[in-house]
Amino acid sequence: MKNKYMPTAFSLYLNYFVHGFGVIILAQNMNFLAKQWGTNTAGVAIVISSLGIGRLIVLFVSGALSDRFGRKPFVLLGTATYLLFFAGIILSKSVAIAYVFGILAGIANSFLDSGTYPALMEMFPDSKGTANVIIKAFISGGQFILPLLISFLISSGLWFGWTFILCIIILGLNGIFMLMAGKFPKVSEIKKEEKSDTKKKVSDTRANFWFDGTLFILYGYISQATFYLVSQWLSEYGEKAAGMSATGAHALISYYSVGSLVCVFVTAALARRTVKEISFLSVYTLISFVSLLAMYIFPNPVICSVMSFVVGFSAAGGVMQLGLTVMADFFPSGKGTITGAFYTAGSIASFTIPLFTSMMASNMGNIILFDVFIALAGFIITTLITLRYRRLFRKK
Repeated sequence: MKNKYMPTAFSLYLNYFVHGFGVIILAQNMNFLAKQWGTNTAGVAIVISSLGIGRLIVLFVSGALSDRFGRKPFVLLGTATYLLFFAGIILSKSVAIAYVFGILAGIANSFLDSGTYPALMEMFPDSKGTANVIIKAFISGGQFILPLLISFLISSGLWFGWTFILCIIILGLNGIFMLMAGKFPKVSEIKKEEKSDTKKKVSDTRANFWFDGTLFILYGYISQATFYLVSQWLSEYGEKAAGMSATGAHALISYYSVGSLVCVFVTAALARRTVKEISFLSVYTLISFVSLLAMYIFPNPVICSVMSFVVGFSAAGGVMQLGLTVMADFFPSGKGTITGAFYTAGSIASFTIPLFTSMMASNMGNIILFDVFIALAGFIITTLITLRYRRLFRKK
């Protein structure tokens, strides 16, 4: 690893700690925000869907532009735009205004993704998978801590917006550091390495852009949809379907986040022992399917608590980041463009899944059943990707 990039890498990871807040902060404050905006939980779900629109608007283009102009400008743009989101949500008085700021959050996430994932793969070329999976550890850390903070605010009778203020402070300080001291590999060096990497791999692999690319695009959608759906509705499902208290239902997100954190450490440890990223994909998606199915069939507090941990481990523990790393093996040239294509599919999921689930909001069981079928489709697709990988790279 190139130690000179470690401070910058930590700054990049810290952005995703705050992003972990941002992913669930609207869902975790549904009742407060519904009251502030004069709507109901379905209205808040529609605002949540706007994050997917924002990602969809700029992600693919920003990924390609980051290949041309470098990673740092897009990381800084992402930080600045996220600041607008957190400030705008607590100032919004209607769904329409909040929807605009939700779009900004999606744009911010796109800028961060297009700059961060390629940058980490370039900073740590010998451990790309681990570098990307650690992003998920920081996201999960944020998702673990936020429900605890919200529970504290509720029990203390404090304003729900303090968590938004905390995000603004962290991002502001981190953005100043990145602007003043952030170090990234030079664009010219990156292009030389990519040309060399492509020449080295082209004799060994002949990935089909349309077939293999389509598989990865579908997986980008499904992997995002699987964990995004459960992260948005897990608390509601625990309270309304499993009969849990509001505090206990919020704790499910914490169990889910702990599971994802544990998976990051397990995956990183195994990767250090030369276990390839491809080895994890179909196994983790199968576990996601089984755990969601168990949660649907047995909606009680014990099963929901245990399976929240398991689905967090398998669906939110970095499997999407591993999918991107494997895609970079198939298509080694233009990591920013690949990141944009892969996460554009994920952004479509972020937009469409809340719309689908808002129509099912009257029956929590149908929402989880929907996720069961998504996870099953993910297992089928990752199995096909694994077979293609073994054929192209001649791995047993």
